[in-house]
Amino acid sequence: MNESLRKSILSQRLEKLAPREFDSNDSAHIERFFAVVRRQWRVAAIFTVLFVAGSIFYVKRAEPLFTASTSVLIDRQEGNLVGQLTTIGTSLEDDSSVISEVELLKSKAIAYAVVDKLDLAEDPAFLAQQKESLARAAIGSIVSLGRAIHILDPAPATEESIENRRRRAVGIVEQNMSVARVGRSYVLSLYYTSPSPEMAAKVASTFADVYMVDKLNSKFEATRRTSDWLQERIADLGKLATDSDLAVQMFREKKGLVTSDGKLVSDQQLSELNSALIVARSDTAQARARLERIRAILAKGNSEGIVSEVLQSPISNDLRAKYLLASKLEADIVSRFGEDHYQAVRLRQEMAEYQRLMFTELGRIAESYESELGVAEARERELSNSVTQAENVATEANKNQVQLRELERQADAYRKLHETFLQRYHESVQEQSFPATEARIIERAEVPTAPSHPQKSLIVALAGFLGAIFGTGVGAIREVRDRFFRTAEQVREELGVEYLGSAPIIPSRKVTRTISDDQRDREDSVREIQSLNSITEYATSNPMSMFAETLRSSKIAIDLAAMNDIRKVVGFISALPGEGKSTVAINFASLLASQGTKVVLIDADLRNPGSTRLLGSEAEVGLVDVVMDNVPIERALLTDPKTGLAFLPSVIKRRIPNSADLLASPAMTALLNKLTKQYEYVVIDLPPLGPVVDARAIASRISSFVLVVEWGRTSRRMVKSALLTETEITGKCVGAVLNKVDTKRLKLYRAYGSSEYYYSRYNNYYRS
Repeated sequence: MNESLRKSILSQRLEKLAPREFDSNDSAHIERFFAVVRRQWRVAAIFTVLFVAGSIFYVKRAEPLFTASTSVLIDRQEGNLVGQLTTIGTSLEDDSSVISEVELLKSKAIAYAVVDKLDLAEDPAFLAQQKESLARAAIGSIVSLGRAIHILDPAPATEESIENRRRRAVGIVEQNMSVARVGRSYVLSLYYTSPSPEMAAKVASTFADVYMVDKLNSKFEATRRTSDWLQERIADLGKLATDSDLAVQMFREKKGLVTSDGKLVSDQQLSELNSALIVARSDTAQARARLERIRAILAKGNSEGIVSEVLQSPISNDLRAKYLLASKLEADIVSRFGEDHYQAVRLRQEMAEYQRLMFTELGRIAESYESELGVAEARERELSNSVTQAENVATEANKNQVQLRELERQADAYRKLHETFLQRYHESVQEQSFPATEARIIERAEVPTAPSHPQKSLIVALAGFLGAIFGTGVGAIREVRDRFFRTAEQVREELGVEYLGSAPIIPSRKVTRTISDDQRDREDSVREIQSLNSITEYATSNPMSMFAETLRSSKIAIDLAAMNDIRKVVGFISALPGEGKSTVAINFASLLASQGTKVVLIDADLRNPGSTRLLGSEAEVGLVDVVMDNVPIERALLTDPKTGLAFLPSVIKRRIPNSADLLASPAMTALLNKLTKQYEYVVIDLPPLGPVVDARAIASRISSFVLVVEWGRTSRRMVKSALLTETEITGKCVGAVLNKVDTKRLKLYRAYGSSEYYYSRYNNYYRS
């Protein structure tokens, strides 16, 4: 083969062998899906049948159970007095309160009350319902068996205490009872399950009754505790109210905060003094005005000046009358007798005297005005001082009133709180006489007419469904773990080499040969192959079989790969031991030899010579002797008289640690050169690639490789890894043969258009 062409083929195959991303479309392909179903449906069916059979066995042996139910409504009364008393300062959420009632129904206190009311602790039939775990049941069975065969001492006869029986009865009740809230409502449904329908109805009804009685008792106890607490608080609040009132009065007395008509005396005095001060100031101003007026008159010397006191004074009025009379007479005399008349002069003198007296009277009035002004000013000063003192007293009283008002508010608060608690105490006493519950029974338990458990059809259907799911899961796991070669597509896609065909599982049987004297004489000159198993002659015995056709396909691939080489050196390899490469190599060489081709088969597996065990188990000289000890090849070759096949066995007389060096030695090369001149095909059965490197050592001397892969047993990853490591072998590999194919299972891996899809038609063609 051209070296450049070989390198090109090698690079293409290495690219195919490189890891590729998973194609999601492949996994979803309908053909592959149905192929998986065909392969794994039996697993799912087996588990489905097993689960269904187990469920049928269970429902046949299961004891029928009856379930009775009762319903309780929780009344959420906003105006309930006891609720107000018991939840002062708290706010309960509706959901939380309903959940709390559910837990109350499921509590041990209710369960113990039910057990005691129905006397279930003394009912042997009821106590026999207790369920044990599988572990405890198994241990109990072992202990009972041991006591029966006298390995263990018999159990001492002890009588169970009443308390233990009560606990057991409560455990049974709790196991068989359940409580559920109906939607988002305030209705609670209680269910009880028992083998006896009457017992189920009785226990369910008793649960509801005990729950109602417990609610009443708890309400009564809460009311009683509230009343006691209120009594203590009322006494405390009464004392606090009295003390606070007394503190107010003592503070008033201490601070002098005396009141009259609801007002402080100091405030009233201040108001009165302010009014008197205003009047005094008005009087002072009036007196000052009169004094200034009369002083102005005196300053002018005008005796005719008129003030209010002059008009009111009889002396002034008399003098003024006399003055006016004298003036009138003086005027009359002057008009008749002249101004110098002595009567006129005397009258003028009298008038002057009258004026002087009138002026003197004005001075006396002025002095009285001045005296009145002094008195008014003194009174004003006195009132002003009194007002100042009263204001100081009022200011201090206002400061004290702040504390007084705080004391009064505190006293008022204690008084009102005392009145409130006293009122609620009387109401709680009335509630205690007439207790009411926040729950009521809306549906009584009735005796069930049909068992609720087991639900046979549902259990069988569910078991079948679970069995199918489990079986599908097991099938999926098996499918995922199936990383072996099954189809031609897997060979091409995973390895990047051509698929040469499949070799089905070949029936094998040992062959017993009887050697006559003539044959012994003839063996001195000619050494014959002695096949010990019919498997080595299958291809020649069945030339129209699928196995023989696969070998012919391999021959064509070898011939096409080495068109320029007249002599072909073909190596048969595998990734792991036991894949049947020796059988394929023997049948390939035998088939070619039976067709008249000169073929020599070499067993080059120096660690485990499988071909030698099948064809030359009695050989004394082999490949090692020829290569290492220069034994003539004619002494080592064995010949098949039927086909003319020449066979060079490997006779292992001692351990060969350097088998790779031996195969790569010049002597081995010289041997191959010699054989290629004598034979058209040199077929070499090589060691597997995985455990040893012998095949790599001789790869350069071989023109073509045929890879043998065991169907359904050899990991794809293992074969890919081996080929990636051996790049020279990969480049010379003409294809792969799937060996030991189970033809019955092969149809499970068929896809439309694949070679497996038409296998039945191929097989019919081979038989025709």
